[in-house]
Amino acid sequence: MLDIYKLGDDVLREPCARVAKFDNALAMLTDAMFETMIEADGVGLAAPQVGISQRFFVVDTRREGERIAFFNPEIIETSDDNVPYEEGCLSIPGLYHDVMRPSRVTVQAQDINGKSFTLQASGLLARVIQHENDHLDGKLFIDRLDDKEKEKMTALWQKKQKKDQKKRKNK
Repeated sequence: MLDIYKLGDDVLREPCARVAKFDNALAMLTDAMFETMIEADGVGLAAPQVGISQRFFVVDTRREGERIAFFNPEIIETSDDNVPYEEGCLSIPGLYHDVMRPSRVTVQAQDINGKSFTLQASGLLARVIQHENDHLDGKLFIDRLDDKEKEKMTALWQKKQKKDQKKRKNK
């Protein structure tokens, strides 16, 4: 299991470097990310969330064929229609908010062997791809909210952190 970095950790705000080396170490890390994501009950996990500033993420929506690793992804097309959907994040556990995003995307990426592929996605898969891709640019879902809502979410997070610290101290 890998440690998941939380809001406030610098690595979550840094734009990531492209993956250049497709080797055994990358394959093992990718497997560990899938395991960590599933153990944390998530549907996506980006490399910066486990402290690695490289452009890749894993997705598993628990639907057949939707367990995919994306290396050096680029969203090349989005639909014109934006839809709201409640999002959460393993790096901001316990907080959720509706976020507007395109309902469909086309993404180009590389697989674990460095081979290029293009994927069209809609529904939950499109949502997760966009959410995880934001991580690669140093963005979190709260950054997609208006300033007032982002401020409210950040304050809730800070309050939750203080409460959690107090609990740990009292144990």
